[in-house]
Amino acid sequence: MACSSKHRDLAAFGLLLVLALFPAMAARAAPEFRAIDPTMADRTITLTGQDLTVEQAVAVARYGAKVRLSPEAKQRELDQYGLLLEAPAEHVSVYWYTRGAGSQRETVLFDGDPLAPENKAYLEKSQLSEFQGWARSGMGDEVRDEEVTRAMMVVRANAMIYDGPSPQLSQMLLDLLNDQVTPVVRTLGSLGEADLAQLSNVGATMVGVGEAYYRGQRMPAAKALEMAGLKPIQPFAADVNALTSSDAFGTGQAVLLVADAEQALAWADLIYAIDLDGMNSSITPITTASQSNRPFKWLNWDAARVLDMLKGSYLFEDDAKRIIQDPESLRASYIRQGAAWQAWARLRDTVLTELNTPDHSPAIRVGLSPTDSWDLATPQMMKYFVKGGKNSNGKHGYIVSDANFDPYPLGNDIEAFSIALANMAVAVGQRIDRFTNPFFTQVRPADLLTKEQAAVSFGFGGGGGGYGPASLYQDIQSVIHPVTPAGNAIIATVEDLEGQTPLKAARGREMLGYVNLLLAFDLQTGAFWLDMRKLQEPNRAFGAAPTAAWTAFRKTVPFLRVPADQPDQPAAEIGAAFMRANPAANFYPGGPKMPVGEGQGKE
Repeated sequence: MACSSKHRDLAAFGLLLVLALFPAMAARAAPEFRAIDPTMADRTITLTGQDLTVEQAVAVARYGAKVRLSPEAKQRELDQYGLLLEAPAEHVSVYWYTRGAGSQRETVLFDGDPLAPENKAYLEKSQLSEFQGWARSGMGDEVRDEEVTRAMMVVRANAMIYDGPSPQLSQMLLDLLNDQVTPVVRTLGSLGEADLAQLSNVGATMVGVGEAYYRGQRMPAAKALEMAGLKPIQPFAADVNALTSSDAFGTGQAVLLVADAEQALAWADLIYAIDLDGMNSSITPITTASQSNRPFKWLNWDAARVLDMLKGSYLFEDDAKRIIQDPESLRASYIRQGAAWQAWARLRDTVLTELNTPDHSPAIRVGLSPTDSWDLATPQMMKYFVKGGKNSNGKHGYIVSDANFDPYPLGNDIEAFSIALANMAVAVGQRIDRFTNPFFTQVRPADLLTKEQAAVSFGFGGGGGGYGPASLYQDIQSVIHPVTPAGNAIIATVEDLEGQTPLKAARGREMLGYVNLLLAFDLQTGAFWLDMRKLQEPNRAFGAAPTAAWTAFRKTVPFLRVPADQPDQPAAEIGAAFMRANPAANFYPGGPKMPVGEGQGKE
């Protein structure tokens, strides 16, 4: 049925209204870009493909450290690139190079020497065309934190050492990092089985297409390259594949999660010690008498760590008013925190393996021979053996398709840690609230404060945090649920698994943000009760580490008074900022060594 003129007029008016409002809506929706503070720009990390650490990756991603390839790594890339050039000259089929990708993997794209004029022209044109179209890849919001994009880039630069990038592709990735040219990257579009969309956005910047940030300022990518003194590259050979076939977007976020979680867990232990002091707790659960009965090494380690922090505390002195048993949240916090440390160590070890191994298809193995293993000499595998020739400087090897981009066990370990973190947070939230019960504290703030002080003490730790901790735990609950495993058969049913590591890592980092705010509430509450115990008995000692942390915190947040220069900032945010600026190791640098063994970390 035809629309009436009235309906047409209303529709036209609605369209005009949307068009008129769209620029303003877009401006409001545009995310704020948080550029890095390159405090380590004078430091250079040498990438070998074998020993990149979480700390080094964070130095590049978050603090602007420079990167370079070791001579051996550079030679390895050149050898693998040479083998890649030699393969089609010997009529060896290579996925996503001489053949298409996905459902086109049986389509022959070219054959013969790639350096022959006709093939060379085809490869240059087709590769450049792909790169130029990548500014449109992905969807959704842009990545807000420059460190996330840079983490992806340094992860890719290190793992690319195992692949066959052209020299210009490899060098441009290093140059973008070193000159702080950061491509505009979309958050959505990856299935977690190689983060094609996000790495494609990086490729667009390499050829001067789309937009990028140059030292925190947004501009056309071509202009950013020019400002950095760089020229767009001409990709070649299998550069489309060499750049994008990787899980670097998810792995990069996992690197940041591991680094930040270590700091949060260290603070959780120190705040737990402060809480025990503040509650006038019975420390029997963390002593040798209790721990010797239950040999879980991470739990025993965490108990010994907190016990060591409390050495010299008044808690080891007799007190007739001290109750025989604390609430379970205080008694069992070392269990939840030790278990979280164990899950963290397993995730850290998995991330270290991901950082220093290829997650790319196809696998390129220079120097591997049919005599190295029985399977390599079979007719099926000999189809992918490159004998060696002028393009490879005589070097031989295999180029085979694989599934190394399937992001496991990394995806599982991210979610296992997130669940362990949430279970730890339960205890943190509950022990904050137990400070409101005089059955456990044996004293009320009003018993020790003036009327004026008592009237405002609720908002400074005397009220157990109020709505804040409960609200935060609801936020934690909203992101604890694992991503539902999925198998959607797409690309003519060829690609039928999804891993969603970027989503899992982003959720883990979101949860960690909530946990840090919860710990800030806990720090505020524990510090308040240290003040109460001092008012009860000025000569009380709390142990060196809790005393140092409490004293430093009070310089930022004076007792019952918000600092004059931060009057409107929520106390939890002030506490979280204090913890970010002051790692727990500043106050407790020693302690028992972490457990070692299978999945337990390294000495």
